[in-house]
Amino acid sequence: MENKIIRYAQGLTFIPIFSIVSPFMALYQQTMSKSQDKAVETSVSINIERAEKIDAYFAQRGMPLEGYGEKMVAEAEKNNLDWRLVPAIAIKESTGGKFACGYNPFGWGSCKIKFESWDTAIETIAHNLGGNNKNTSHYYEGTTTEEKLYHYNGSVIPSYTGEILEFMELIEKQDVSKFKKKMI
Repeated sequence: MENKIIRYAQGLTFIPIFSIVSPFMALYQQTMSKSQDKAVETSVSINIERAEKIDAYFAQRGMPLEGYGEKMVAEAEKNNLDWRLVPAIAIKESTGGKFACGYNPFGWGSCKIKFESWDTAIETIAHNLGGNNKNTSHYYEGTTTEEKLYHYNGSVIPSYTGEILEFMELIEKQDVSKFKKKMI
């Protein structure tokens, strides 16, 4: 009987503690939720800016891949790639789709592989470069951008990696103000 009384008394001490901690937990959760919402907002804003830079680069040069910046950024994020990598390869390999082999603006498979759409091509290249295809992961999984480029075509063309990195810099420095005015 004495044990039951002690347990009952211990239970009663928990109730006041819980009533004190509970409002603080709610406040903490609200703060964390707002913080997470802000982080998502910032990420979306950054991705929009990146997509605009890609599209502006393609638009200024009359490249068919204009309008696919958002897709490229999304696939890069999904596959843990530098957001500039996929468009830079497309610029080098086919002048942004102008000289694509069908819907293959990346020269993937020495242009012998045909895709049904630009979207499919972008998804496939990003998936492979991200090391997520078991058939090609030994080349790309866990590698740096430079190592990915070496395996992509740099072992055949020594200047390839440097050229792609230059295109990546040009994309990043792209001024989107003229592009935005054109869209209004």
